[in-house]
This record gives sequence, structure tokens and C-alpha cells, in this order.
Amino acid sequence: MWWISARTPWIPFYVFLVVAMVMRLRWKKGLLAVVSIVLVVIIADRFTSGFMKPHFKRPRPSHEQKLRATTHVVKDANGHEYRGGAYGFASSHSANAFGMAMFMFLLFRGHWRWMFAWAFVVAYSRIYLGVHYPGDILVGGLVGCLAAWFMYQVYKRLAGVMVKE
Repeated sequence: MWWISARTPWIPFYVFLVVAMVMRLRWKKGLLAVVSIVLVVIIADRFTSGFMKPHFKRPRPSHEQKLRATTHVVKDANGHEYRGGAYGFASSHSANAFGMAMFMFLLFRGHWRWMFAWAFVVAYSRIYLGVHYPGDILVGGLVGCLAAWFMYQVYKRLAGVMVKE
């Protein structure tokens, strides 16, 4: 679960997504889709990390004194317990993963629905690591899906303009 929750191991997967979008949609629309999905992640991440976590200030399960003895906490590569930042509502990992999944789902008209399974595994890894409650994951996923829907609307308008040129 530590590996699933990390960002670096997913780089080949992200490269695959970029190549798939550019090949399937051709250069201009493909690059517009890549920029759009990057903006989905930025919007979802900034909203959850930059607004929600500091606003709600809900401690992660790994930081709750009452739960400390029963919360499963893993050790990082240096042998230190991984507890995440102070606050966990809402999950940025979940927002980012579900945002990417939803954008791809909308972009390819449902053919990429398997990405929701990937997003669920990423989100579940955060619960397993003891750094999020299920509600953190659900709300983060909703934020990501809304960011994806918004950016898909923008993408459709811009891609429509590109066709008219």
C-alpha cells in the first residue's frame, strides 16, 4: 500500500496516459487533453490541500490520540512511522485519482471506466495507511470528479474551437 500511495512508481502509468491521449486524439486535441488533466489535478489538489484541510482542520486518524493505539501505521523507507500531515479532510490523493479517472471517462465516452478501479485502489491505500477516514476519501473523490467535469466542459469548448479553425 505504501507503493500504491506513492507518486513516483506511477510515472510510467502517467506517461502511458499522455501517449494514449495524444495518439487517440491527435496532437492538438491530445495536448489540450493533457493540459486539461493537469489542470484537473491542480484544481482538485489545491482545493483539498489549500482550502479544505486548513479550513476544517480535522486531524488524520494517525494523529488522533484516541485512535493511535489501534491505527495501522507503516514505516517509510527510512524506518520512520508514516502519519501524513496534521489534517486529512479531504483526501488529495483521492481527489487527484478520481479527477483523472473521471476526466478520462468523460473524454473517451466511458471506455476508460477501469480507471475508477485504479482510483479506488489509490484511495483505499490512504485508509490502509491510517492517514484518512472513509469520508475523507469520499469527499476527495467527489471534489476530483467535479473538477474533472468542469475541466471537461472547458476542454469541449476549446476543442470545438480548434475544429472550426
